[in-house]
Amino acid sequence: MGVMLFALALLFILLFLEVPIALAMLAIGIGGFAWIVDWGPAGYMAADSAYRTVHNFNMSVIPLFILMGNLISRAEISKELFDLAYRFVGHRRGGLAISTILAGGMFSAVCGSSLASAATMGRVAYPSMKRYRYDDSLAAGSIAAAGTLGIMIPPSIVLIVYGILTQNDIGALFIAGVLPGLLGALLYVGAIMVATWKNPAAGPAGETSSWAARLSALKSVGAVILLFGLVIGGIYGNLFTPTEAAGVGSVGALAITQWRRKLTFRTLLATLGQTAVMSASIFFVLVGAQIFGNFINVAGFTAQLNSFVGVLDLPPWAMMLVIVVLYLVLGCVLESMSMLLLTLPITYPLILTLGYDPIWFGILVVTLVEVALITPPVGMNIYVLRGVLPAVPLRKMFAGVTWFVAADIIRIILLLLVPGLALWLPGMM
Repeated sequence: MGVMLFALALLFILLFLEVPIALAMLAIGIGGFAWIVDWGPAGYMAADSAYRTVHNFNMSVIPLFILMGNLISRAEISKELFDLAYRFVGHRRGGLAISTILAGGMFSAVCGSSLASAATMGRVAYPSMKRYRYDDSLAAGSIAAAGTLGIMIPPSIVLIVYGILTQNDIGALFIAGVLPGLLGALLYVGAIMVATWKNPAAGPAGETSSWAARLSALKSVGAVILLFGLVIGGIYGNLFTPTEAAGVGSVGALAITQWRRKLTFRTLLATLGQTAVMSASIFFVLVGAQIFGNFINVAGFTAQLNSFVGVLDLPPWAMMLVIVVLYLVLGCVLESMSMLLLTLPITYPLILTLGYDPIWFGILVVTLVEVALITPPVGMNIYVLRGVLPAVPLRKMFAGVTWFVAADIIRIILLLLVPGLALWLPGMM
């Protein structure tokens, strides 16, 4: 136990020194394994983990879905999605902020990246809200919150990482994220309605659109909606695996981008290069996490932790509350992927011992990671948005996400009380 606690403390120090999470976990994992066994077996373990991770066929889902998201971003569909949402709800109080949430959720569904969603919606939605004299806090808060939907609404890279690390069905995780993702969007809309009810001047209503304009806006994004329905519907209906769905999605995204005349040979090469870099980064992180997990196993930390939990004699729900609070606290000081990779080797075996469903826990963890994206002092969505909107003070951005953090807390409570929110759809597959 002493070796493990020292290793965890050293890992936190490296993270606070801004050492990349992959390198930190790699170094601690190999060094700790060598300390307990020997350097020879540690080197073999590291090489074997890297080989098995990279040569895992299921890993091909990562670059394919990243390629799909990059192509959709290249197609510049975000403006049309925002226009579609605005046509239907823009005439209501806080309508532009609500449109941002809805458009962000739709963009996330085909992009899969929270940071990309936040940056894109910041460029698209903020000028319109500024034109209608929206309060900067509400405008920035709604954009940052909309970006968090990117890691819940499938296809989600974070859910893929969770599925690979815990060896759970990625398709089931995708389907399980649909209802909590929609619930999150609805709660965000509710947060905007409450905020503008308390201060109507913060979010004035926009113009009313005709049904002809609404149908025209719907037609302009019909191909993207069909692509999302094909990918998720195919997984839900067992027509193809998540890897096959990623291939279908990539081909569909390529066709949409070409149809919109946003793709040239040069931009295609740039998109493929960007996809390769992002995929390699995630692969590197996963290799580090696997090696760190092997160190935890050889150190016997999981068995010792289970024994400690048994000594505490707390009911499962109390232990789950402790885990939730731990994630909320860590989310204030660690970025989302670091938090996920650092905690899963410890919390996942524990929740299995407590008898909780691993698919449900995955959705709960991703929701907690969403909160981390917008909580100070290291809310990554806020800092990405700060680069897009330098005129908006950082304190106003963090003040603006308060309503949305409260909405996420409500969603976490509902997931704890009603596990069926995450398990009903997978159970119907």
